[in-house]
Order: sequence, then C-alpha cells, then structure tokens
Amino acid sequence: MTAIRDPAAFATLVGTPSEVRSRLDKFKAEQVIVLPVARADAKHASLLAQMLASVIPFIETVLHEQNEQTLKALISAVVPKAPPTPAMLREAAMLARSRTAVLEGADWLTAAKVAELAGLSATNPSTQPNKWKRERRIFAIHHNGVDYFPGYGLEPEADWRPRKALKSVLDVFGDEKDGWGLAYWFLSANSFLGGRRPQDVLATRPEEVIAAANDEMESVAHA
Repeated sequence: MTAIRDPAAFATLVGTPSEVRSRLDKFKAEQVIVLPVARADAKHASLLAQMLASVIPFIETVLHEQNEQTLKALISAVVPKAPPTPAMLREAAMLARSRTAVLEGADWLTAAKVAELAGLSATNPSTQPNKWKRERRIFAIHHNGVDYFPGYGLEPEADWRPRKALKSVLDVFGDEKDGWGLAYWFLSANSFLGGRRPQDVLATRPEEVIAAANDEMESVAHA
C-alpha cells in the first residue's frame, strides 16, 4: 500500500479495504472520501489516486470562490445600492404609519374568514371572495403575502355579501387607486362627508359615499 501526498497536504491511501482501514487512524482528518474500485491493480489504483490528489486543490479553490460569490450576491441583494436619502426615509416612515393606521382602523378578513361568514364552500374558500374582487364588488389589501378584505365592505343582513354601494364606489375610482389606496380613502376623514370617514357611513349613507368618490375624481380631473 502507498500513501501519496501533494503540496497542499491532501493525501490518498491506495490499497485493499483492510489495508486502508488500518492506516486511517494515523491521519487526523475531519472527513475522508472513499472511492472503491472494483477492478484495478495496484499500479492503476495509484495512478487514479495521483490524479485525484492533483485536482482536489483546484476543486477547493472553485468551491471557495463560489461561496464568496454567493455571499457577495446576498449582500448586494440586501444592502441598498446607495444610502437612502432623507426624503426616501421620510417617505418610508410615512408609508409605514399609513399602512399601520389602515390595518388598525378596520376589521380585515382573509378570504377563508369571508367564506366562513358568508356560508360559502369550505373546499376552496378563496374562490368566491376572489371572484368578487375580480368583479370589482369588493377590494382587498395585500399584506405579507395574504389578501385581506374590509369588513365594512360586507353586509351582515345580506349573508355577508359585498355591499352594493361598494361596487359603485370602486367603479368610480376604476384603476386610479389600488387596494391600499382605496383603504386610505375609506379610512380618511372626507370633507365632502362633513369630516366623516367613508368606511363609517358606507352602510348608512351609501349614496353620499358614492358622491364623495365622484367628487374626488372630478377634483383629480381638474387638478
């Protein structure tokens, strides 16, 4: 049996299983790689070992470089390309406060909860609420990968279906506002409604809420 060492301190042991086993304890290595060769004489096995020893340093270098490249890619993805400007920081803080106010300012229901309240199919509870959303009968905010529907947009007296007036409001805004934009509007005090919030009077004064939406869109058009 022969031991072949390269300059990088890699070692290969060539011999029968019992010969290799008897020599392993003399090597203080954390890990070993065993390559059984079914048909080879001692000469061919030694040549194969030499070849492996010669390429191991190269493989180690490649793996090390790949790890460094992976780390650099992760850092690049997480760290901003440039330091955020004060304006960006202020905008981010305002957005965070606004979204927190929306989340805390109403009851927000998952599709599964809407389906449960409305007595819809439990097999695929998101089907009908999502259909209502596509039909602009209700809207949703997307938060942490989940759609949440506004409780004020549902009518308990009608088996928790979307309020008819809500569709009219959504039709007025069209694509002007996304889910969060609609949530901000419904949450905010509205001068057209005498300082009341649209979400608070949607059930009792639906025509006024629709008129307030039209008033806002007319203001946008003349801005």
